[in-house]
Amino acid sequence: MTARPFAFDGFHGEAAADFAADPAAEARRLLDPAAALRTLHWGRNYLYVARLTGAPGAPEVVVKQFRGDSARERRRLARGAGKARRSWEMARALAAAGFVTPEPLLLVEPDRPGGVSLFVCRHLAGRIELRYPLRARNAGRDAAEYPQLDFAALIEAVAGLARRLHDAGFWHRDYSVGNLLLEPRGTRPGFGAIALVDLNRCRRPGRVSTLARLRDLCRLPLDLPEDRQRLLAAYFGGSPPPLATAAYELMRRSFHGRHRLKPRLRAWRDAVKSWLIPRGTHAHIPPPPEGAGARDKIVWDHLSDQPHSHAGRLERAGVRLADLPVHLRTWGTFLAAVPRIRRRYRELRAAPPPAPFAWPGAGVALRPFERDPAALLAAFDDLGLRQALIRLHPWQERHDAEAELARELAGRGVELTFALPQNRELVRDPARWRAAVEELAERFLPFGRRFQIGQAINRSKWGVWNYGEYLALAAAAAEILRARGAVELAGPAVIDFEAHVTAAVVNLRHPTLRFDALASLLYVDRRGAPENRQLGFDTVDKVTLLAAVAETARRIGSGRHWITEVNWPLAEGPHSPAGRKVAVGEREQADFLVRFYLQTLGSGRVERVFWWQLVARGYGLIDPGDTGVLRRRPAFAALATLERQLAGSRCLGARALPAPARAMAFARPDGGETLVAWTTGGELRWTPGGRLTGLVDRGGHALQPSPDGAVTLGPSPLYLRFAAP
Repeated sequence: MTARPFAFDGFHGEAAADFAADPAAEARRLLDPAAALRTLHWGRNYLYVARLTGAPGAPEVVVKQFRGDSARERRRLARGAGKARRSWEMARALAAAGFVTPEPLLLVEPDRPGGVSLFVCRHLAGRIELRYPLRARNAGRDAAEYPQLDFAALIEAVAGLARRLHDAGFWHRDYSVGNLLLEPRGTRPGFGAIALVDLNRCRRPGRVSTLARLRDLCRLPLDLPEDRQRLLAAYFGGSPPPLATAAYELMRRSFHGRHRLKPRLRAWRDAVKSWLIPRGTHAHIPPPPEGAGARDKIVWDHLSDQPHSHAGRLERAGVRLADLPVHLRTWGTFLAAVPRIRRRYRELRAAPPPAPFAWPGAGVALRPFERDPAALLAAFDDLGLRQALIRLHPWQERHDAEAELARELAGRGVELTFALPQNRELVRDPARWRAAVEELAERFLPFGRRFQIGQAINRSKWGVWNYGEYLALAAAAAEILRARGAVELAGPAVIDFEAHVTAAVVNLRHPTLRFDALASLLYVDRRGAPENRQLGFDTVDKVTLLAAVAETARRIGSGRHWITEVNWPLAEGPHSPAGRKVAVGEREQADFLVRFYLQTLGSGRVERVFWWQLVARGYGLIDPGDTGVLRRRPAFAALATLERQLAGSRCLGARALPAPARAMAFARPDGGETLVAWTTGGELRWTPGGRLTGLVDRGGHALQPSPDGAVTLGPSPLYLRFAAP
């Protein structure tokens, strides 16, 4: 197989003969994970599916991005043996030897060791990893989940492939269930040829020793003794040598024992490492400014739409130590406020819920979608919401797209709120901050008079290292905005459930600063459901505590509370704003969205809740994709249904249902009642009383109760509509 060399911008590589007319241009595009259609794996290496724009038919490819920042990989790259090159060479060698592996298309390597490298191959669509059938097999669900598969034939095929591979002189070294791809035959029994992937560990020693062969076989998680016997018998062409069987069993127990222990050891290693070495970054994140100190090593991550700090934990700790007097004053303010907050929190919990009250409606945050502004507005219209938050970036030179978006939404009668985040440059340059706020005030006050001042002030990557810096920014912005007439200002926009920071900042002494409402970026334990408890508080407890903070705060003139940012991130690589450990699937995201809005707005202690944001990879209600075609996720339909079902209703509060079910009741304008019900785990068959006139699922689809009148409740909320009594 011939390959064409190429080079560009500090990179070099090779491309398959029929790859693309301009391999350098295609390689440059694929280096940016913004080209990803979807994420396949998100970890030490990053795998994503992309589409070739410079090849006939625009085929889909798999891009495997290798980081080159470790000392070992730097040495390998220096001697021409990096992971991407080994993947490229082994794929070509295996294909030439007659094995099935995705066609290698592109190799990209940095000119200097330390950069990112790529291996690109054709995407084998429709294949499944061996892990899923074997997982079902080990759990005893193979007949139910994979009735078309003959597992005896499957195990024999896996063994036969390993034998052919070894006899041809290849040692895979990671012959595991994630690296063997099956080609299903639909409803027909059997499967096609098994494809080999993840070849960067593969070697071709010529002769593969018996121990090396067994090291490949022992990685397969075959829990049933008969499956292991079948594997060895098929591999050795009959009864395996007794010594080989004993060695295989010993190696299998050792490997899978280490595999179970590895997450714990890795967690300890990473905890220690995080203090000594700054964490690695994805290739798309720019380096810190040359010569920048620890406070200023902050850059913008365009994929997750947030800043990234290159400062390590030791560097950050040094900055905190230098600001110790300010932090001690902050903690003193918090401790002084605790008694009155605690007293008010207990009073609020003991008081009856503030119901009935008019359902305030949901809100969504958004930024301009410059590829297709009309599609963005059409999507917003289809949501049916009457509240929107637009995040403005004061560090930008131009705001034309934001102004046009605000004009369009205001013309529709949408109630607008504007967020004014800060970055490190603006914190360091108060004059520039004032000039930016003055410009934004003049331009956007005609469209809306509600502003959030600041953004995630308890995260140093947003530029604030101590809360004295934030108070100075907030006071300047408040002075400018209030000088232009009646406005409503919210702050301090603390992110996550860090009520101690919120309580401290809204009680710190300042001669002029005052907020009209408390603003929170309330990410409620993103590892799971909104009903989960964190530090002993569930979602309702958290908003009740924050209401107590707002009512007793010296810097707030009322007990009003806005949640100006929330989402559940998806497992979509660096587009996700949080780590993969807290990512959820699209179905869970939609379920949690509805339940969060119901519990926060339904508590009667929150005026507004905004989902961040409408269009975004990694967390948005809509996935923009690589072509600009907006794909509406299940969460989009969930929010639209919530608004449509509850518009004009009055919230009657929570209703008791058998555990683990929960419900919120609403009085409709027509005199009927809507009950929104769900469970926090599993399913529950429940027969509601009253005359049920409609049943709607989370996505807005009409359902029918069973003939006996029962409904099945699950994690996805259902809307039960009852006629007027």
